[in-house]
Amino acid sequence: METAINIPKYDLNEEDEKKEILRHYRGLLRVLKLKLKPGDKQLLRTAFEMAAKAHETMRRKSGEPYILHPIAVAKICVEEIGLGIRSTICALLHDTVEDTDISLEDIQREFGIEVTKIVDGLTKINTVMDTNSTQQAENFKKILLTLTDDPRVILIKLADRLHNMRTLESMKREKQLKISSETIFVYAPLAHRMGLYNIKTEMEDLAMKYMEPDTYRYIAQKLSDTKRERTKYINDFIRPLKEKLDKAEFEFDIYGRPKSIHSIWNKMKKKGVSFEEVYDLFAIRILVNASLEKEKEDCWKVYSIITDEYNPSPERLRDWLSNPKSNGYEALHTTVMGPHGKWVEVQIRTKRMNEIAEKGLAAHWKYKEGKEDESRFDKWFHQIREALTNPDENSIDFLQDFKTSFLAEEIYVYTPKGEVKMLPIGASALDFAFGVHTAIGSKCIGAKVNHKLVPISYKLRSGDQIEIITSAKQKPNIEWLNFVVTSKAKSKIKDTLKEEKRKIADEGKYTLQRKLEGIGASMSYSNLEELSNFYKTGSSLDLLYDIAVKKIDLKELKEFTVHGDKLIAPKPVKLTPEDKSDKEQFVKHYDKKDAELIIFGESSDKIQYALANCCKPIPGDDVFGFVTTGEGLKIHRTNCPNAARLLANYGHRVVKTKWAKNKEISFLTGLKIIGLDDVGVIHKITNLISGELKFNISAMTIEAKEGIFEGNVKIFVRDKEELDELVERLVSMSGIERVDRYDTE
Repeated sequence: METAINIPKYDLNEEDEKKEILRHYRGLLRVLKLKLKPGDKQLLRTAFEMAAKAHETMRRKSGEPYILHPIAVAKICVEEIGLGIRSTICALLHDTVEDTDISLEDIQREFGIEVTKIVDGLTKINTVMDTNSTQQAENFKKILLTLTDDPRVILIKLADRLHNMRTLESMKREKQLKISSETIFVYAPLAHRMGLYNIKTEMEDLAMKYMEPDTYRYIAQKLSDTKRERTKYINDFIRPLKEKLDKAEFEFDIYGRPKSIHSIWNKMKKKGVSFEEVYDLFAIRILVNASLEKEKEDCWKVYSIITDEYNPSPERLRDWLSNPKSNGYEALHTTVMGPHGKWVEVQIRTKRMNEIAEKGLAAHWKYKEGKEDESRFDKWFHQIREALTNPDENSIDFLQDFKTSFLAEEIYVYTPKGEVKMLPIGASALDFAFGVHTAIGSKCIGAKVNHKLVPISYKLRSGDQIEIITSAKQKPNIEWLNFVVTSKAKSKIKDTLKEEKRKIADEGKYTLQRKLEGIGASMSYSNLEELSNFYKTGSSLDLLYDIAVKKIDLKELKEFTVHGDKLIAPKPVKLTPEDKSDKEQFVKHYDKKDAELIIFGESSDKIQYALANCCKPIPGDDVFGFVTTGEGLKIHRTNCPNAARLLANYGHRVVKTKWAKNKEISFLTGLKIIGLDDVGVIHKITNLISGELKFNISAMTIEAKEGIFEGNVKIFVRDKEELDELVERLVSMSGIERVDRYDTE
């Protein structure tokens, strides 16, 4: 859903506008052509007219008629996700109940219960968007509950989010950051999990375009500059394979497919390489036309033909034919040594597998072959339902757990009897134990992986065979939460720890009861609340637990007054001027010389802030302010490792900020320099930094090993412009291989 506002009409007059809307609607009908059954066209027309009438006075931020948004969402549902008529109707109506006078009863009267349920699900998702963090995570729980009820809700929601990302241009900068972060944090991984790879990729690229515009433009430009030579290379690579596949009488398509900007950037960061050093800027895809019973056989035959022509890298073979991913993805991936000594990734699939890879869940249901395949999504939904039924789970924790537990890539491991179990990447032996049964997880003391003894924290890898060792004396402890990633393991450990806490808290209960009776007060709910507030414990359970473990000794009880049997806490002591609250310190005026950030929406006074340690921003970096609890305003870079989480979960605490020009203040930053250990190279570096550019060096360490040196220099710079100039000058020096910025301690 997107915010709708009434603003003046854009360029087109009313008549042309109507024609424009009809043109978009006819475009939707064209993509639906093959799916239309008798009567469907009339139903669609009714839905379209209903939505157009309801939204007729509404405009998008760009000024265009709002109805173009639901039409576009419906088109994505059909064309890119492969949904049918019912979903198209729901997509056309997805914002009507929330934003207009149309009610669920009106929709049920026209379209029946099935469509109404889906629209209701979409409305519930939207109603708590753009609120505070806990509600946002609560909202995500609602999305998932609806997903397990009818997955079409989430598929339409993904289409809605994709269209909003495609039209984010007209939004304000802070809104762009918030929506992009939310997309990268939740919606792109969810699209991936639904098997919608194209949508996931586009969402990641669009989010990067707004969150890291400079890097996005840099890689896009590089891809554009190298397109011609890449096309030539792909053609040279494909030519001999085409001949061999034709000779073997395969019916196939073969083509090169560019990798996404986001995935190229991830490779550059992960491997610490430049754009030129990323070998897989594209992948070769081979689609084989094979009958169902010969699919596997034909894919392996194609693999054999490829590896006859080009040498494969043995550790880069991915066999998702024998063990499809739990989102239904099937394929063979291999990386081979192509012409001119370049590694090339080759993906082999059949036409059926390709449709599942492109359309994910919707296509998966179209081909219901074999119980095992059919149950993969069902198993996943069952696990989500199980996780959602835990009423004590904090929503923000749940969102984080969900990402690691349900949206991560999977590994497959084997039980001692050879059964396959799917687990998220990063799962430990303890996750596996809880996956088998809660009782086994709770009593787990170790495991045997591939017949070797390992600790319960051991991180599992695909193909491991695992046997759990238990002991009746074992019980979960708080440390366990550090090395489990699955939602089931986390919630069961937390439940057990809470139960233990309750037992200990019972002892505190008797202590408190005696003390209260001594002063004539009762053990009532309101008295427990009063004491919890006074001692600043999160809950009455925490209060009783702290009393039991002697963290609270109740000596302050004598300062309380008792009315009837009701406790009244003593009045807090008035603060002296020196004891000003965090809030007052937070808005302390800054000396003019220090005010190098402009903070919007906070009056013209300068507000105290601190630069976040996780990303160490310097002037010129793209930044945002974040109101922390107790520590005032922290400034983060938009590409900070924590940015996506903060912007997606705590959007209401984000403050728009930008740098003001100020040349009087210097900021400490670090550079890592790698190059050839040549005579005089260190002198050249220090001469450039201190001599020519006159930067103040705070610290410098150089390590040389086997002809390569690695230098770490901490320097004071005034802004990003100065830093970029220094990096450019260093890289252009002979013998310097690469220069990277890092965040100083």
